[in-house]
Amino acid sequence: MTTYTHPDVLTRGVEEGWADPQEDPTRIDWAARQRDAAIPFQVVDGRPVSPGAPTGIRYGRGELGHWGERQAADAIVFARTAGGRWALMVERDDDHGWAIPGGCLDPGEDPLTAAVRELAEETGLTLPGASWQVLPVRIVPDPRATDEAWMVTWPAVADLGDLGDVAELPAVTGADDARRAEWVRADSYAVLVTDLKATYDGQVFAAHQGLLAETLTA
Repeated sequence: MTTYTHPDVLTRGVEEGWADPQEDPTRIDWAARQRDAAIPFQVVDGRPVSPGAPTGIRYGRGELGHWGERQAADAIVFARTAGGRWALMVERDDDHGWAIPGGCLDPGEDPLTAAVRELAEETGLTLPGASWQVLPVRIVPDPRATDEAWMVTWPAVADLGDLGDVAELPAVTGADDARRAEWVRADSYAVLVTDLKATYDGQVFAAHQGLLAETLTA
């Protein structure tokens, strides 16, 4: 069975607070974490087991830092112009590709509040008065995950409607853990993938491929 925990988890992750300081998962109070989980999961011999598909890494925390489930929210923002539909995307600063703006929930934070906060932090975009639809929570195939450390997310969708000219797309700027933020053509998921590659030589973050494919055909 494969075991992997990125070295940064045990050093920088613990120092910066995004990794569990406990290296032995059998010492964790799993009853409390199971009670608070968004998606039920099992604990076998004191170790958490992801409810998602096997990752190929049975033990350890991969690049994520936490043991078990970590909750996130993602802000999916669409707009239309005479040229078609656009999706707001950010280039991640960890070289895992282009993603939907989003990130982990802060303690006590609800998913929509987290999605709106992350959108502002990563792109500078605020949407007062926008109508949001929060989709059901789901586990995502995060390339940083293992069978013992995984991500779940609540996608929140906002459609800005028809803005007319492409020049009317709101200005965005990459910040926080986003290298840059851009509006990408998204008449369909295939168009988004093609435009991302042709314009920015980029690819969609693996954890968001299915989610974007789903929302762009809805």
